[in-house]
Parts: sequence; structure tokens; C-alpha cells
Amino acid sequence: MARRPSLLLAIIASASLLLGGIVYAQMEAGERGILPLDSSGTLEIEGITVDVGGKDAQSARFAGWRVAQRQGFKMLWAKSHKRPVSQAPSLSDGTLDQIVSSIIVQREQLGPNRYIATLGILFDRARAGQLLGIPGVRDRSQPMLLIPITITGGTATSIELRNPWQRAWAQFRTSQTPIDYVRVSGLGVDPLLINAAQSARPGRGWWRNILDLYGAADILLAEVMIHRLYPGGPAKARFIGRHGPDREIIGGFELTAANSAEIPRMMDEGARRMDQLFAQAFAAGALIRDPSLNLPEPPPPPVEEVEEERPAPQQATTVRVAVAAPNAATYNSALAHLRAVPGVSGVQQVNIALGDTSYFGVTYRGNLGTLRSVLESRGWGVETAGGQLRMFVLRPGSTQTPQQPQPQPQPAPAPAPSTPPQPEPQIRTSAAVRPASSSADQ
Repeated sequence: MARRPSLLLAIIASASLLLGGIVYAQMEAGERGILPLDSSGTLEIEGITVDVGGKDAQSARFAGWRVAQRQGFKMLWAKSHKRPVSQAPSLSDGTLDQIVSSIIVQREQLGPNRYIATLGILFDRARAGQLLGIPGVRDRSQPMLLIPITITGGTATSIELRNPWQRAWAQFRTSQTPIDYVRVSGLGVDPLLINAAQSARPGRGWWRNILDLYGAADILLAEVMIHRLYPGGPAKARFIGRHGPDREIIGGFELTAANSAEIPRMMDEGARRMDQLFAQAFAAGALIRDPSLNLPEPPPPPVEEVEEERPAPQQATTVRVAVAAPNAATYNSALAHLRAVPGVSGVQQVNIALGDTSYFGVTYRGNLGTLRSVLESRGWGVETAGGQLRMFVLRPGSTQTPQQPQPQPQPAPAPAPSTPPQPEPQIRTSAAVRPASSSADQ
């Protein structure tokens, strides 16, 4: 039983090493990677056909290159000024040797005394631009990450393996195009980050990381779908240009090749015409960066609360408070109410006299009138005299009123003048007085 865990661990370790070796082999495979040509400092003319004879093969080739330089400058001048080739000026061979950077042999046939070829001429931009009056392309797009995608046999590939479509874009001359292409070579981690599957991902966060890694601002997809009639036979290709992470279609066209040997030429022509589609879209203002590729705006900073300027606190003063405390309950209640007054920082018991007047030293921030109002609102009777307060318990049914000033004494009214007393009137009544008769007389 103890041998089983060790056996399981050995199997897992072997599988990990095998998978790691497979991944490493895929990363280091030799069938990928085409370095793009840097043609930013040159001006290019292609498709110059020459048919020249000479005393030997080398003389015929040299004469053919001379003719190609002359025709190339006239074609470049006509292309730059949009005029017929017949109106182009002629330069000496010595001047042409100074402004020609290199000669591209697209196709050639060399005989004993004859040279037939299709050539391309690269002129130095700094030197030829002064003669042509075109110092450079003035209006160029923002950096565009170019992803070439080839679909053949139901399989979509980009730069995972070398293919004619990738090679056509790697050899494409970008000196005369308004599009600032960012072309990847397919070496290193390029096949893992940029591939046909990545082009269909909608995640903006991943696209932002890739664009930042390669120094690009937007995305261009050059897609070609190849249909072959039979292996090695005629081929038909459908080219589609797309833009942005949502694969918006810009345009498309179709090209054909007579056989498999003509496919590289077809791809070169497809890259040239695809560049024209991108340039037309750029001139029309269609290559606008998707706002979702921008980094989200950071949240607004928290609003700082503006503190109102508070008036400077008043200095604490000590107020002498006298309390008429007939008993301990009244004394304790007065002490508690004084301590609970806002602005009171301390109450010192100066004299305790139950049944008489007790005194407190109250440390208070405020004026005396406010302290009196607070104590009165809590049911105490308060009197102010000489900068100190006197607290006492109000009797039930009595209310404290401010002392009214004593009324001034009024002078006594003057006595009325004396009059002589009048005699009282005598009331006389007449009545018959009958003398009492005695019983004896009766």
C-alpha cells in the first residue's frame, strides 16, 4: 500500500515533464517567424519590366538595372504628382545611383546576352524626397496592430506557422501608406498572444493588454479564405478587411491564381489592395478607435467636506453658585444638574451646608445669562446678584418672576375744608298717651 502513492507521484511528474516538453517544443518550433521589413525610410516602385540585351549576361543585367532605375524614378514622380509618366523629368545615371537604395528582383530570366526581368526599385526617402517634393506622408493613422489570418481547408491560422499571407505582409513596403502598421514576427510569445482564436475574443481587458504590449492603439484584421480546385491547381482567394475588436467589415475583393506557384504573387497583390482598403477607410474617417478599448475612468475623488469656521471657544470662567439646600436630596440634585449643563467642565464643592446655603465653584464656558436660562429650564429658581447665581427649589404652584422695581411713594391727598356740624333733625311724633289705669279703678 505504501508503494502506490509513490507510483502515482512518479506518473504525475512524468506527465508534467512530457507536457512541458511539448509546450517548449511548440514554442521553439522552426516553422514560424518572419521578420517584417523596415521600409519606413524608403520609397518603392514595383512591377518594372525590362528586356535588355548585351554582349554577355552580366552586361545585360547591369543594363537592365540601369533602365529600371530610370523608369522607376519616372513612375515614382508620376505617382507622387498624379501626372502622366511622359511628363516626368529625366535624371542622370550618377544621380540615380545616389538616390537608389536597393533593387528588388521579383522575377528574372538571364540568357547569354539577354536579360528579362520584373524589378522593384527602392529610393532613399531623404534624398529622393527632395527631388520629388514629397518629404513624407503628412497624415498617418495611429499605430494599428495588424493580424493576418489565413483560412484554408477549414482551418484558420495567423502567425502560428509560416504561410504566404504572413510573408506577403512581412515584405510589404509601408513607406507610402498612411496606415501605421504594427506587424509582429511570430517569434517568441507572439503565437500565444496573437492568433486566429484571439481575433474572435470580445474581452476588452485582454485586448487592452495586447495593445499596450505591442505599442498599438487599434486593431486591423486582414483575412483571406483560399479555395483550391485541387492540390497544386488553380486557387481562388476571398480577401476581407476588418477593424476593431468587434471585427467590423471594411471591404473585400477576390483574386485568383493559376496554380500553387502563383499563390505568393496573389498574396502580394492582396496585401497591396488590402492596404488600399485600409487607406480609403482611414481617409473616410472609418478607422475610429472603439471607446471600450480605453481604460475605464477612475472614480471621482471623494468630496472634501469644507468645515465651517467655528467661532473661537470662550475662555472658561469660574462662577460662584449658591444653593439653598434644605436636605441632601436637593443638594445632590443641584450638583447633578450643574454638571450636566453644556459648557460646564468642572464643579467644585466649596461649602456643604445642609439646611442652609451651600456653595459651588462652577467652571463654565459661556455667559452668566445662558447658565441661568439652562437652570431655569430644568425647574430651578435662579437669582443673579453680584456676578454669582443663587439656586433654590420653587414651591409648588409658584412661578419665579423677575424682581419688579418698588413703586415710588405717592403724596397724601390734601384734607377737605371743615364745615360746621349740622344739628340732627328732631323727629316728633304725636300720639295719644293714655295713662295706665290701675286695676283698682276698674
